[in-house]
Order: sequence, then C-alpha cells, then structure tokens
Amino acid sequence: MKIHYFQHVPFEGLGCIETWAAEKGHAVTATRFYRDEPTPAVGEIDWLIVMGGPMNIYEEADYPWLTREKQFIREAIRAGKVVIGICLGAQLIADVLGGPVTRSAHKEIGWFPIELTEEARKSELFGFLPPCFTVLHWHGDTFALPPDAVRIARSEACENQAFVYDGRVVGLQFHIEFTRKSLDTIIPNCANELVEGKYIQAAEEMQGQTDEGFEQINAAMRGLLERLS
Repeated sequence: MKIHYFQHVPFEGLGCIETWAAEKGHAVTATRFYRDEPTPAVGEIDWLIVMGGPMNIYEEADYPWLTREKQFIREAIRAGKVVIGICLGAQLIADVLGGPVTRSAHKEIGWFPIELTEEARKSELFGFLPPCFTVLHWHGDTFALPPDAVRIARSEACENQAFVYDGRVVGLQFHIEFTRKSLDTIIPNCANELVEGKYIQAAEEMQGQTDEGFEQINAAMRGLLERLS
C-alpha cells in the first residue's frame, strides 16, 4: 500500500503511524509544505494522511500552499481514497466537505477525556474503543460537522472531536498518533500557547503522563489504521 502524508511544520510528523506503516511494509512518501514540496498525482497513492500544525485553515495569505492542499484533499476524497486528518488535518477535511472551521470557545491543550457517540460505539471503525478515554489535545479551532458525516466523539471543551465520512474519510481533532518524542518536540515550538486556561495544561503536567498513557492512545491509533486497511 502507498501512503502519502502532508506535513505542515517540521515538528509534527507521523508519530506512531510511521512505526505501524514500517511494520506492515507500506510505502510512505510525503509532501512537506514548509519546504514547498510538490504533491503527487492522486492516482499514485492509496491513502492520504493530513497532519497537524499551528496555522489555521483560512490563512491562505500567509500560507499560499493551503489552496492547493485543499484541492488535493478534495480530489483524493472524490477518487475514493482513504483520507485521515489529524487536528489541522481534520479541519482541512471538514472545510473541503462543507463543515466550517471557526475559533473554539476554549483552547484545548493537554490530556483530557473524550466520549464516543452512540454511532461510534456501534461502528466497525470505532467500536473497539472504550466509550470514554483520555487523549492528547492541542487545538484552538474547531470544525462543524460536514454534511453527511457522522459525529464520532466529543469532549467537555469541544463538541466535535471526530467524524467519519463515507466510511473511509476520518477527521480526528485530537492526537492519538503522538508519542512521548512527539510531545517533547512540539512543546518548545508552541510554548507560547501554554497560557493559563481551563483546558490548558502546563508542559510539565503533559510530559508527566505515564508510558501507559501513550501506549493507550497509540493502540487506539493502530486499531483505527488496521480497520481502515
């Protein structure tokens, strides 16, 4: 299988997805937009994974590549590809599917629980997950549910935490791909966002999470990848 991913900043990579893909023997290629790299032809890939980043989906003036990225995502969905978006990636997918992206009432940064919807608990993709579990968040924007998409999860701070569209397009507002290394990498690059807030944890609190916590979210990510395969 050929997996292509979009990376927006050098400090937000695939995390545990990279390990999973290597174990399965899948080919992995990337477009690093911060290097202005080209995108492949849609027909050359099987999966598209769209990663996170500190920019917003409506900042085309500052990040002109957002325009061609959205167009590629739109084409990949139309072509029947598996498309996975994480954080900014989920917002980009929601946007091209007609779900507006706006500022969230609360920034959510740190380890906070999400609740699965009834539809998620009954679904083949998400039914293996516990009805409520703690994941890692780092976002200030939120998406509205796109037309014909199914809401998968919510949290106290954010009603729309995940969705699935057409059984193969998945948007995750939260980070279950993050490893401890991922977290240690993003914190110094986005430390300016760690201000006092109801749903914002200090760096030390986030980094104090047990290895088991990372293992649990990575198991959730791997389980989802397996079910999409």
